[in-house]
Amino acid sequence: MKWLTLISFIVLLSSARSRNLQRTARDADHKSPIAHRFKDLKEETFKAVTMITFAQYLQRCSYDGLSKLVKDVVDLAQQCVANEDAPGCTKPVPTIILDEICQVDKLRDSYGDMADCCGKADPERNQCFLSFKVHHPDFIEPYVRPSADVICQEYKDHRVQLMGQFIYTVARRNPFLHAPMILSLAVEYENALKTCCAESDVGACLGAKVQQIEIMKKRAKTTDQKLQDECKMLNKFGERTFQASKLARMSQKYPKAPFGEIVKMVQEVKNAYRECCEGDMVDCVDDWSELMASVCSKDNVLSSKAKPCCELPTVERIMCIIKADFDEKPDNLPSLVEKYIQDKEVCKSYEGNHDAFLSEFIYEYSRRHPELSTQLIMRITKGYETLLDKCCKTDNPAACYGNAVEELNKHVKEAEDLVKTNCEMYNTHGEEEFLKGILVRYTKKMPQVSTDTLFEIGKKMTAVGHDCCNAPEERRMSCSENNLNVVINEMCSRQESNPINDQVAQCCNEIYSNRRPCFTAMGIDTKYVPQPFDPMMFNFDDKMCSAPPAEREAGQMKLLINLIKRKPQMTEEQLKTIADGFSAMMAKCCKQSDIDSCLGEE
Repeated sequence: MKWLTLISFIVLLSSARSRNLQRTARDADHKSPIAHRFKDLKEETFKAVTMITFAQYLQRCSYDGLSKLVKDVVDLAQQCVANEDAPGCTKPVPTIILDEICQVDKLRDSYGDMADCCGKADPERNQCFLSFKVHHPDFIEPYVRPSADVICQEYKDHRVQLMGQFIYTVARRNPFLHAPMILSLAVEYENALKTCCAESDVGACLGAKVQQIEIMKKRAKTTDQKLQDECKMLNKFGERTFQASKLARMSQKYPKAPFGEIVKMVQEVKNAYRECCEGDMVDCVDDWSELMASVCSKDNVLSSKAKPCCELPTVERIMCIIKADFDEKPDNLPSLVEKYIQDKEVCKSYEGNHDAFLSEFIYEYSRRHPELSTQLIMRITKGYETLLDKCCKTDNPAACYGNAVEELNKHVKEAEDLVKTNCEMYNTHGEEEFLKGILVRYTKKMPQVSTDTLFEIGKKMTAVGHDCCNAPEERRMSCSENNLNVVINEMCSRQESNPINDQVAQCCNEIYSNRRPCFTAMGIDTKYVPQPFDPMMFNFDDKMCSAPPAEREAGQMKLLINLIKRKPQMTEEQLKTIADGFSAMMAKCCKQSDIDSCLGEE
């Protein structure tokens, strides 16, 4: 996968050992890494991020218990600021955090085998701790919000503790959510308190603000899934794939920026992601802060869209720049055909330094096509590389790759046709029929998956349809594939822990950018043998009439899934006949006084 290599002057360090060297290199001008981070972030943010880190590792610990650990780390940071030669000051921040965890009294009593991680050396120790994070911690009681008056009084009298409690509450429930997003939620929460606690009707004001924050939390959940997806890309497919993806994305977002600036930023983003993905939230936030300060120092070179964000405080600035729209692409950009197809020296340039040549191709192609997904751009680049590999070995390369535009546009057409077909289905037939179509297709592809999981996957794909088919035309393709990719990669994570079938395994082992087309093209699993018939799979009772609409829909969709699991080879016509019969039965029986008897007879 040569094309995924970024230009040769980028230092690519992929092993755990070399990542430590990379961190050391970044801290080379600072004798004490913790003093450096403390001075950068300032005390309040440093405390908040340290609390996030501990709460995400030690999800069962109380706020007061973690506050003591935070105090220990803050005390050390302050000592190191005063004297960088003091004991413990030269240790990396993650080592200090994990050492503190390993000194927790009765760690094994609360966390069991996780205590064994303390016997490992870094960085294996950290990987061990990460493996014990619980994504959906059912041992945490649901949050009960105090009354408006109590919150406002608490904010007035004990602001730091209240905000600390909020950060703790969010972090322990979302152990993989990157710290900048959690800090951003905390800022929104505090802004709501500042506004509402000065109002005459505090309850009504806070109620409205809480609804806004709940919407933000839902978005944070979506962001969390995308961030986990990118961490998996970084860990599974390596830094080259990750950097190629970011090169495409940043070239789309900052199309006026010079190639060298984009390449430098890609490397810095990779470093920040590496820290965040490894749970090192102190370094994560500081690296993102430094990156955004760099962006703001060059806003005239990179993007005009960043300028309003640069006037904000550090935490708000990070999220503002990340969420900012793409800049407008420059006018009158020349066609790429002349440089990459018609130029007779293409093979000479490619063979002389194919890494730099293809990296610049990604940059040039991406900045001209903000409407495409990063995965599609990576497939196009791979197709171009394959063509050059073949053609540059022939006697007449130019004639061989002369049809490159037509060949590469096949990738674009496949993606365009898929979005067009799906959005026509969604907009013409509505959400329910769209969901049915997805459930039929994906149950046939992987009938081994549980009914509940298939329904969950279908709902997520339908949500992609809702969001993306209602988006402006120029954003539909990018929106669809980028979001579908998250759902597909989640399926591949399931495949790793609980193998589904051979064709799912084949698609999950594809290169990152080819996963979605592979799943789309996947057919019926012909090797599947249905489980012995279980009457409970088709349990009809009066709840199918009396339950709330959402429950009724879920029940009917799960019956559909179970039906297809019994007969995966069923044709669309057969399925329609059964569905029509089912609808008629429900219409008839739901009007009867004895619904159960009617359903039994039917």
